[in-house]
Amino acid sequence: MPGLVEALHQIFSPAGIILILLGTALGVFVGAVPGLTGAMVIALILPLTHGHDALLSMAFLIAIYVGAVSGGMITATLLRMPGTPASIVTTLDGYPLAKNGHPGRALGLGVMASFSGGMISWLFLVLLTQPVARLSVKFGYFEYFSLVMMALVLIATIGGKSLPKALFAGFLGILCSMPGISAATGEARLTFGFEAMNSGFELLSVLIGLFAVNQIIQEIISIDKKGVAIEIGKNTVFVKLRDFALHGWNMIRSAVIGTWIGILPGIGANIGSLTAYSFTKSLSKEPEKFGTGHEPGIVSAETANNATIGGALIPLLAMGLPGSIMEAVLIGALVMHGLTPGPRLFEQSPDMVYTVMGSMFIANIAMAAIMFFSMGFLAKLIKIPKRYLFPVILCFCVIGALANANNPFDIWVMLGFGLLGFVMEKTGFPLAPFVIGFVLGGIAEENISLGLQSSNGSYAPLLTRPMSAFFLLVAVIMLVVPAVKSIVAKRREAV
Repeated sequence: MPGLVEALHQIFSPAGIILILLGTALGVFVGAVPGLTGAMVIALILPLTHGHDALLSMAFLIAIYVGAVSGGMITATLLRMPGTPASIVTTLDGYPLAKNGHPGRALGLGVMASFSGGMISWLFLVLLTQPVARLSVKFGYFEYFSLVMMALVLIATIGGKSLPKALFAGFLGILCSMPGISAATGEARLTFGFEAMNSGFELLSVLIGLFAVNQIIQEIISIDKKGVAIEIGKNTVFVKLRDFALHGWNMIRSAVIGTWIGILPGIGANIGSLTAYSFTKSLSKEPEKFGTGHEPGIVSAETANNATIGGALIPLLAMGLPGSIMEAVLIGALVMHGLTPGPRLFEQSPDMVYTVMGSMFIANIAMAAIMFFSMGFLAKLIKIPKRYLFPVILCFCVIGALANANNPFDIWVMLGFGLLGFVMEKTGFPLAPFVIGFVLGGIAEENISLGLQSSNGSYAPLLTRPMSAFFLLVAVIMLVVPAVKSIVAKRREAV
């Protein structure tokens, strides 16, 4: 298998092991501190990987991703404040169980479930990625354009509370990707006379602004909000083999649900955990115990949210489609290192594909070990005052914005998108469609331009080519169905 030996050589080198361990620990730290997010920290770390080995850089970023999703359960369990959105559902049973005098048990079950969910979804990642890539490599320019349109509509209809707002956010992201040199004509557009805009908005500056600066603004506003943490004390967090047997079927079922939810674009780990939690509750003989510190609730939520990682990496590697904000940032990392995400990644850089798979496997093992053996220390991280934390993060934001091109204009771009992200979230416009629209906008334009050149300017292949027509049909159905449901609901209320 070409690329596998090179990937294994890099992953298991001293530098590879150290970076994966360091990345996982950093991710767990990030997840454990309310106000910090995995996307925020990966966006900050991304500029630092510029010019370094692409395989080691991606292994480091994947490790942060795995650690961040898992680390959020610590504050969800001890503080009733999910460190990441993925851990929102964990608060329903994790905090009550900890409050009832079993914080170690609650955290131990969470770590066990996180590890199991990550490993089961890793298996799906290994088994499904290449077959999906082989199918999608047959796509032409029109199929890719239609696929991007379908992904944007799916993200808008599934990921946002308001369909119009989600669609607007997605197309605003596409609009923001347009300034600079046109892929179709090679001429500058939407630069408004500013020479600095000829190369468009720098992806790193946009990501750092939307996630880091936006988050800092939000946290400064609520900087005095505090929670009372439950102390672990001498409670052990270690689980026994019989716990794996007791909750085994729940973990397998929840991992399959989480992986499937992760594959679907724009849904996210929080929806994956909620879906698995609801399904487990519906099958339970004791549904009334859910929400009171019931162990199956913790297990299903934590298994599913970690399983979404492997699921979301499948469309990223196989088709170049980011399933969530985190994957959009990871696509930015691949592009920055000169790689083209999508089915041809297997042909052009198979070692990168296997590096992603291998680093996720090791990071899951590292995550379980780090969380089991350092839970007491990690629990103290939630007491770090934010007023000391955020000035340091803001300095890294500025360094990150300047790292790629050393252009002061990128700092203004970062600050501008930070304010834009803050306003969008406060007014109910979701960030996921915006970011994915920004990342995919250029890909869509490039493919439709090349497609039109190959068809002598005809748009007919969008409808005459079967796969292209299928993707557009799915997009139309996803747009029409919610609108029809809304109209029917309003009429019923009127009656």
